[in-house]
Amino acid sequence: MAEVVNTNQFRNGMHIEIDGGVWRIVEFQHVKPGKGGAFVRTKVKNLASGAVVDRTFRAGEKFQRMHTEVKSAQYLYDSGDDVVFMEDETYEQFSLPRTSVAEELALPWPRPSRA
Repeated sequence: MAEVVNTNQFRNGMHIEIDGGVWRIVEFQHVKPGKGGAFVRTKVKNLASGAVVDRTFRAGEKFQRMHTEVKSAQYLYDSGDDVVFMEDETYEQFSLPRTSVAEELALPWPRPSRA
């Protein structure tokens, strides 16, 4: 059975499902106003598009927790709209849409030269 978390269990870096997409909690703040119910102000990042948005949820609202893996991989080459990587441990190759890794690829690092 899938794990369900409520806003009281939020942690930075946690991945949750919102509106059918996977989002990473960048930061959050529990707010208890003098009047009305408590709420949680969050900044979340969509893993598919990379968009960062501010969202507000009622205190105690429940979400599906998404478990993700972090793997070390090496950039190999561009393939049209995709970028091909290789896992460091298994040497398995996989591709990701360029738009999903564009920010990381913009960082200065040595790239293989094209002959």
